[in-house]
Amino acid sequence: MITPSRMLYERFQRMLWMKDPERLRLPLRWILWMLRLVYVVVRDLVDGELALRAMSLVYTTLLSFVPLLAFSFSVLKAFGAHGFLQPILLRFLEPMGQMGVQLAGQIMQFVDRMKVGVLGAVGLAFLLYTVVSLLQKIEAAFNHVWQVRRLRPLAGLFSNYLRITLTGTVLVFSALGITASIMNTRLVRYLVGIEPFGTLILSTSKLLPYLLVSLAFTFIYVFFPNTRVQVRAAAVGGFLAGVLWQTTVWVFAGFIASSARYTAIYSGFAIVILLLIWLYLNWMVLLVGAKVAFYVQHPHYMARVPVRMELSNRMRERLVLHVMHRIGLAHFGQRAPLTLDDLAEEIGVPVGPVTQVVDALLDEGFLVEVCGREIAYLPARELETIRVRDLLHAVRSHNESGYLNRDMIRPRPEVDRVVEGLEAAWDRQLDGMTLRDLVAAAEGEVQGREVPAS
Repeated sequence: MITPSRMLYERFQRMLWMKDPERLRLPLRWILWMLRLVYVVVRDLVDGELALRAMSLVYTTLLSFVPLLAFSFSVLKAFGAHGFLQPILLRFLEPMGQMGVQLAGQIMQFVDRMKVGVLGAVGLAFLLYTVVSLLQKIEAAFNHVWQVRRLRPLAGLFSNYLRITLTGTVLVFSALGITASIMNTRLVRYLVGIEPFGTLILSTSKLLPYLLVSLAFTFIYVFFPNTRVQVRAAAVGGFLAGVLWQTTVWVFAGFIASSARYTAIYSGFAIVILLLIWLYLNWMVLLVGAKVAFYVQHPHYMARVPVRMELSNRMRERLVLHVMHRIGLAHFGQRAPLTLDDLAEEIGVPVGPVTQVVDALLDEGFLVEVCGREIAYLPARELETIRVRDLLHAVRSHNESGYLNRDMIRPRPEVDRVVEGLEAAWDRQLDGMTLRDLVAAAEGEVQGREVPAS
């Protein structure tokens, strides 16, 4: 029996997904886009994967928070910016009220007392491991959102971390300092007394925390995922995450103000429990903003049914030809080798499926990696020697030896004849066709050869 609530939900689904946004006027089109965005993000939250990753990050944060702060303190001290660290920590723990101030003081004491000479080799190794583990888990969480399978090498990971630590910290506090200086100038004090300038200036000063937090989130979304993130998408995700974070601050601060009974029940454990909740909320906000940025950059994934990264056999075959075709074109035209992000952008799919196909081509010896600022790819041999038939066979049979293969299946002549006939038809259709032919057809050098549909 269909309940009224179920009928209402089905009607909402039809309204949300049956309408073509292109046929709507601009205001309605934006409203429909926002409703779809909220729906898919909430659906992903209910799915539970983001919550699991947020909880994992909370656990790793508890282990590595002090070592990470000590490392950040050392880096910022080298640039004379170490005085920024404690205000950031106090700002982060501000919603916890007086307990946050107490906790920030204790953490800074731990950081000040941390000396490499006292720790010894084993202690130092453990602290470095916790820092690296946290950074890798953060990147892995972002990569999951962006459907990327590969982690950066450690050098690239630390490079991005230093960039975020230095640029983000200095940027935020420079903006705060500049704002404070501007607000204290004689001209601004004069304009505050004149309407509507006074209201405008006061409103801008109240919006400044949102803008700065949104800017920090945007910075993280651009640089942390191991893929190329559009600034526009990161800015939308950063803005929504900033608003959500500020809202979470208010709600959590109100919860702390009315939680005296929890302190009485849990006594000294209350501060630990509240810290766990606050860390979890922060990681969830960060990941939700990343999800928003992903859907803004890849709107075709914003569908009624979740679009999974798994590739069908047909899509895998089609994608391998597109990947090799793009790489062959770049090589033939003597252009710079293409990276995973370049390939994903040119083909129009997320980087995850492209990574699957490129890994198969690397394993089968059709591509080689070129190390530079980013890893790029070149054909492993001359285009004339790479047969299209071999490319399709390679991606179809990749890792077959490690899984169920045809030798394990009991033979049946009538079935085997059908399969062998299909493979023979493939061979006849693709007889003699090479990657060079595909590239030349695109360049207009070969006429009359029809490129078969994959």
